[in-house]
Amino acid sequence: MIPHPARNCQTIGWQQALAQAIRNPAELLALLDLPASLLPAARQAAAQFPLRVTHSYLAQIKKGDPHDPLLRQVLPLGEEQAPCEGFSQDPVGDLDAMPVPGLLHKYAGRVLLVTTGACAIHCRYCFRRHFPYAEANPASTDWQAALDYIAADASVSEVILSGGDPLSLSDSRLAALVGRLAAIPHLKRLRLHTRLPVVLPERVDPALVDWLGNCALQTIMVIHVNHANEVSQAVRDALGRLRGCGVSLLNQSVLLRGVNDNLPTLAALSEALFAHSVLPYYLHQLDRVQGAAHFAVSDSEARRLLHALRETLPGYMVPQLVRDQPGQTAKIPLESLKLV
Repeated sequence: MIPHPARNCQTIGWQQALAQAIRNPAELLALLDLPASLLPAARQAAAQFPLRVTHSYLAQIKKGDPHDPLLRQVLPLGEEQAPCEGFSQDPVGDLDAMPVPGLLHKYAGRVLLVTTGACAIHCRYCFRRHFPYAEANPASTDWQAALDYIAADASVSEVILSGGDPLSLSDSRLAALVGRLAAIPHLKRLRLHTRLPVVLPERVDPALVDWLGNCALQTIMVIHVNHANEVSQAVRDALGRLRGCGVSLLNQSVLLRGVNDNLPTLAALSEALFAHSVLPYYLHQLDRVQGAAHFAVSDSEARRLLHALRETLPGYMVPQLVRDQPGQTAKIPLESLKLV
């Protein structure tokens, strides 16, 4: 592991730490003592989908190892440029499920707000790497159309804040939006899908904890951890602060070739999560987004891994293996299908 740079420890605010994220492939390779031969392909891939990685996350990557499972999630590779049949720019049908800008209504009883296009890191497998954030931006109209839509549908009891990453917004903007949501009588739950407590644990500061702890809606946070090496001491401390203010914590992972596609890694991930009161929730089959085919694991291999995981861990530590498929009324569970 490499030490946290002094400038990125608890001495600066999360917004400054976010602004200092690495965007230059050459700088990333130099900091991690990786071969310069990786640079041309990294630059080409980053021209299509920019590199972005925080110093907090960088500190968990092993120097000199081009196969490090955390590095693989953020390093642009030449494989991203190869066309692949069946991989598209909108693999889960977001655009067809958007009745008003920035609001997705796929499943009964809940809607999702794409609050921002900003993230602390750019995961190379991101299913929204081609999403038209500029056109689908509810914040540009102060979320009014989205709020009106939610208020008009009494069947909606839960709102999911996603993005990008909703925690890349300021606490004042988030608290104002959540306050308006809480004023809608039929809403019961607020769910935040975020990677920031993992890749920028500084984000879980007193201001965030304060407004989350005082939220009038039952609050669930779904974090995104793919490998146990991501759960640093700073992340564990951040999770503790979230638990302390009453937030229920779940995790969703993506099954990724070269990152977590083996039984010991998946078992260690569930153990690390549950040790800090995070319930393993979903293990997603890769969304077939253009540029991410090299991460794909076959359905049969995925089901075998889940079968082995069930034989290794208590049932409450085993996530649901699912696929998000366009036009479906729920995520499709794969672990119950017959093994081949």
